[in-house]
Amino acid sequence: MGNYNFEAPIVDLLREIEDLSIYSDRPETAERIERLRDKLTRFRKEIYSRLNPWQITMVARHPQRPYTLDYIQRLFTDFMEMHGDRKFSDDPAIVGGMANFEGRPVMVIGHQKGRDSKQRIYRNFGMPNPEGYRKALRLMKFAEKFHHPIITLIDTPGAYPGIGAEERGQSEAIALNLREMARLKVPTIAAVIGEGGSGGALALGVADRVLMLQYSIYSVISPEGCASILYRDTGKAEDAAQNLHLTSADLMNLGMIDEVIPEPLGGAHADWEAAAGLLKQAIQRHLVEVSKLHWNDRTHSRYDKFRKMGFFQE
Repeated sequence: MGNYNFEAPIVDLLREIEDLSIYSDRPETAERIERLRDKLTRFRKEIYSRLNPWQITMVARHPQRPYTLDYIQRLFTDFMEMHGDRKFSDDPAIVGGMANFEGRPVMVIGHQKGRDSKQRIYRNFGMPNPEGYRKALRLMKFAEKFHHPIITLIDTPGAYPGIGAEERGQSEAIALNLREMARLKVPTIAAVIGEGGSGGALALGVADRVLMLQYSIYSVISPEGCASILYRDTGKAEDAAQNLHLTSADLMNLGMIDEVIPEPLGGAHADWEAAAGLLKQAIQRHLVEVSKLHWNDRTHSRYDKFRKMGFFQE
């Protein structure tokens, strides 16, 4: 799953605290646990204040990081999952459905990775096929019909590059989502909660507001893919990560996203509830702002937002 050596001191302390918690009823043990927790806080502050882009990539991919369904459980009520693209099949790598958000009906859609081996295979490691993107678009059109805002949660290494996916029109499905998301009349909020990989992420990311969790990544290609193309050596993925400017801070400086959402000390995987609370506050704030706009102004603003990205030279 990746090299997490930088987290080794944190893991050791957590293990020690867990072992001692059996005897926490003893005063001397309780005091020692308290000292270890203070030390854990210091370690987390120190380590997470100096992460490099490759280490942030590892945090974004952390196997214990909350996924879309984990956030749906904590942010929304009355979630009713909807299945199928009405053309080929259902794609478990993308989940979506109607739900209530702060008392308001919305459509929530996101990539879903698997927590264990069985789930990872079932969810295809969060890499959607064309039917996943067509399902997402069907749900967006459904939401637009009933004037419900759309919230997307992005967390994918990228669209699945298999032969079947290409035969069924992977690039066309992604391109259609980009065009149709730009035209949606309802408010749209996208949040990168882990990995934002290439067009596979952008197919859910053409929104009025694009947010990123602090230790998430968003890039045209994975560091490994970039290294294999530029350096012919995947071992240079760390160098590629440095040059891709894929961190939330980089993308905020480049004007590619609208807000960096802070994560709990030690990353979202250290405290799911706190991470969900911070994400909820940001989504609610931006949803209120974009909902005040007339749909025509909103679609024009969304279009202009993406047209202005990047620098062109003739």
